[in-house]
Amino acid sequence: MHAVLHALSITGSMTWEITWALVLGFALSAVVQAVVRKSTVVRALGDDRPRTLVLAAGLGAASSSCSYAAVALARSLFRKGANFTAAMAFEIASTNLVIELGVILALLMGWQFTAAEFIGGPIMIVVLAALFRLLLRDRLLREARDQAERGLVGSMEGHAAMDMSVQRQGRFWQRLLSREAFTSVSHVFVMEWAAILRDLVGGLLIAGAIAAWVPDSFWRAFFFTGHPLAAKLWGPLIGPLVAIASFVCSIGNVPLAVVLWKGGISFGGVVAFVYADLLIIPILSIYRKYYGPTMTGFLLATFYAAMAVAGYVVEFAFGGLGLVPDHSRAKLPMEGVSWNYTTWLNIAFLALAAALLVRFLRTGGPAMLRMMSGSPDGHAHGDGHQHQSGRPRGLPRH
Repeated sequence: MHAVLHALSITGSMTWEITWALVLGFALSAVVQAVVRKSTVVRALGDDRPRTLVLAAGLGAASSSCSYAAVALARSLFRKGANFTAAMAFEIASTNLVIELGVILALLMGWQFTAAEFIGGPIMIVVLAALFRLLLRDRLLREARDQAERGLVGSMEGHAAMDMSVQRQGRFWQRLLSREAFTSVSHVFVMEWAAILRDLVGGLLIAGAIAAWVPDSFWRAFFFTGHPLAAKLWGPLIGPLVAIASFVCSIGNVPLAVVLWKGGISFGGVVAFVYADLLIIPILSIYRKYYGPTMTGFLLATFYAAMAVAGYVVEFAFGGLGLVPDHSRAKLPMEGVSWNYTTWLNIAFLALAAALLVRFLRTGGPAMLRMMSGSPDGHAHGDGHQHQSGRPRGLPRH
């Protein structure tokens, strides 16, 4: 019982430390998604030129999603005509280059990890695009498109199919400050929380259990901490494999990254581990439904290679600049609730979350939640266009 309480105490402390950052990140992301329509995204991702991939990364970072929703949305974009490479760049950015991830990494691990995440992410996309250009054959791409057009259900397709952006015309600030924008922001905000909550809670509980029950001596041996060069070479290779086996994706894997860092995994290994949220076993199963087994194997190999390369680049670049934090200073948040700046920030941002939740509930939100895991084609009109703001007919907008 003591061990269980210790694990839950670690989980609770981590949760309290990052709550305000999660609310802030999802609120900012909701504002962006409220004014950027998905039809605009599809039109912008028609090829794999460098400019398009930069735009795909930017739009993905603005369209913060849980890993399942990001994968479903990438398939949706591909089916609507987006270039496959650009869709994958969008998918990577929407889980690994988002505001809330950077803030949480800074809070739990240090600003160096945030910087590494946002530097390594574009490197991963560049490597992946190069691998696709060299290795992806037209025949495999045609097979993947044929499979995608079958519309098999994986996870979060209903969420990915919704366009909750403001539909009214006008200048950016006019749309952003409208009543409709408040409604759209509340809908995106709550839906993103609903999508991420399972993985976030799972990640926190797993991290707390591992921190409490697995001794640091195991991790030190597993990560070769007694051999500095071997540890640096091993980390980016083993990090994604640990992530694949963890079943935890998106922001939920950051608490586990804290535990691994404290246990001795290399700096680049942490970065590669965080990127691998798109390769966990349940998502590989979804890739198989979306694109077929051959493309799934191709994505596994190329994503893994790109993650490892990005991990090596940040490992040796940050190491050469003396920016890698000292392992001996790594620690888990154990303070719990106390009257400090974290508590005041949590109170303020939880009040914001409550206001958005009330707006969500008063404007047809519960019906949207019921559609979240629906069919990828479940919200479409006969002409292929989505219902406005992802709502079924008859739901109020304001």
